[in-house]
Amino acid sequence: QVQLVESGGGLVQAGASLRLSCAASGGTLSYYAMGWFRQAPGKEREFVAAIRWFGGTTDYADSVKGRFTLSRDNAKNTVYLQMNSLKPEDTATYYCARGRSQAIFRDKNQYDRWGQGTQVTVSS
Repeated sequence: QVQLVESGGGLVQAGASLRLSCAASGGTLSYYAMGWFRQAPGKEREFVAAIRWFGGTTDYADSVKGRFTLSRDNAKNTVYLQMNSLKPEDTATYYCARGRSQAIFRDKNQYDRWGQGTQVTVSS
């Protein structure tokens, strides 16, 4: 059964960049969509971005479009979220998730494998 492990979070100042990684073990990410979600304290888990493994089609939440970029490395079975121009409102725990199919969705219920999350804190 596939396991997802996120890394790369941290504490940065506004305007800085971070790159999150999501590495899979015990299964392949091929044939599936991969998504990133985030959850701030007291808030619902919200969609950030998603990528279709084959073809590389992406979707981004309006709040991160133009600042965040998804990519994947087939050989490493890893997906990356490059986050630039970070803002305090980006502060949250970030989770990667594997979709139930290749189709990309913003609905978290369309994802069935989740990582443990990595904390991103952006100070003003």
